[in-house]
Amino acid sequence: MRKVERMRIGALEGALRAMDRIAARRGRKRELPAHLESGLQGEEAAYFYLRRKGYTLVARRWSAGNVPGDLDLVAWHGPLLCFFEVKTRTARDMTPAEAAVDAHKRRTLRRLARHYIRQLPGESAPQARFDVISVYLGQGREHDISHFENAFGWDERRQD
Repeated sequence: MRKVERMRIGALEGALRAMDRIAARRGRKRELPAHLESGLQGEEAAYFYLRRKGYTLVARRWSAGNVPGDLDLVAWHGPLLCFFEVKTRTARDMTPAEAAVDAHKRRTLRRLARHYIRQLPGESAPQARFDVISVYLGQGREHDISHFENAFGWDERRQD
């Protein structure tokens, strides 16, 4: 990725953080439970991480309306459509964040991804993959982000 593009993404990320701090000082911060707030921070960190890696993000928190759940992030990486599940933690526990994507969550994500692909224009479905991103939020330091490409497939019987 070009240096100018990386600088632009960094400036945008900094501006959003500054706006969040101003909103908090003015008492206009979102009133969400702590775990939901940290989840949103993790999704934002993952969004900028993927932008820096050259992904074209096309959806955030996409839902089908009639299907429970949402897709945290959806992006194109060249001709490949990628569905991202972002797991955020404020501390490292015995179990890594990515372990929270269990069989039930994978089924939900597959169902949502099928709905997303059906609404795309064109006759054939694009190649797609499911990625998991773990974000550990750091106080006053960079977030620790791990990206697991092709973390699981379309078929649960396949050894993921």
